[in-house]
Amino acid sequence: MTQTSHVTAGPATPAPRFIGSEIYRHSSYGAWHPLRVPRVSTVMDLCRAMGWLPPAQFIVSPRAKPAALMGFHTPAYIAALQAAEAAQRVSDDVRARHGLGTPSNPVFPEMYRRPATSAGASLLAGELLARGGVIYSPAGGTHHGLPDRANGFCYLNDPVLAIQSLRRNGASRIAYVDIDAHHADGVEFAFENDPDTLLISVHEVNRWPRSGALADRGAGQVFNLPVPAGMNDTDMAFIRDELILPCVAAFDPDAIVLQCGADAVAEDPQSRLTLSNNAHWAIVAALRPLAPRYLVLGGGGYNPWSVGRLWSGVWATLNGQEIPEKLPELARDVLAALHWDGPQRRIMPQEHWITTLRDRPRDGPIHEDIRDGVNVLASRRAAWA
Repeated sequence: MTQTSHVTAGPATPAPRFIGSEIYRHSSYGAWHPLRVPRVSTVMDLCRAMGWLPPAQFIVSPRAKPAALMGFHTPAYIAALQAAEAAQRVSDDVRARHGLGTPSNPVFPEMYRRPATSAGASLLAGELLARGGVIYSPAGGTHHGLPDRANGFCYLNDPVLAIQSLRRNGASRIAYVDIDAHHADGVEFAFENDPDTLLISVHEVNRWPRSGALADRGAGQVFNLPVPAGMNDTDMAFIRDELILPCVAAFDPDAIVLQCGADAVAEDPQSRLTLSNNAHWAIVAALRPLAPRYLVLGGGGYNPWSVGRLWSGVWATLNGQEIPEKLPELARDVLAALHWDGPQRRIMPQEHWITTLRDRPRDGPIHEDIRDGVNVLASRRAAWA
């Protein structure tokens, strides 16, 4: 009888990988647009300053080819977006038809190449996750884009393209969780009638695009929770434990896509929610064990210090890195170099925006509106599951 001297292990799950690009460093939507602030470049610089982003874990994002974008977007829209970048102007007809050249979706030098790069990251992520693992793409999360038009700062919808790519690469059941302050209207448009795509969106009530009602059901797998202004960390912990985690666990997905928009924190100018970044990091950690494939995207976030700190902490969480109480000098230098000019004045950072990553917890009583909404959706989940 042959003696077994050792056991050959299966392939190890690779370390989490970060997809980024230098295109974001010098690209802006314009001097007074909310997306005038540096975000992805700050996360890359801060994570490197912390020693958290070795070259082996970093992937340079490809730019998606037009044909790849047509898995969701129309050929006419992609052609119009490319033409607008080349000409640096749009006609009145293109503006009306495709939503380009508006205050929200302005003409700027990289208006095709920049979103095509974040879309390329999401498409690549689906391929890289074919055998499992964790991918982080903070440039992703543009969840408002529609097939034939730009919408809400989003020229393309990379979460939709990511879900399509995951499905082509072996994931049959995909859970999409969105904790941005704004409803994931473009993703819901794409998958509301697909029973194999779970859609959970937690967003501020009466906040643009003013969609995502509690009553939305899709094919039974749509769970929208509009939350009131002032939502705090205790509220989000309740939502996490009583809605998000039970829904995802009951769905038993092959893959999870988390849109981790940073605009729900207290210092962000585009919402009235009052979370600390601890709430986001807790959801990032809690979802990871629930599926073999995990893609974490960015999204909204318009205060350069709070979004850079939050998204850097997401990467630390995915890697099991300890977040120190005080940042080392190199990391402080990254944050100190940021500036944020408003329409009337330059906004000056608070001290802890420079010296720390972790916010103080922002706990409080659970809002009754949130408790009631979660109970409604939990009842629906029980029937659906």
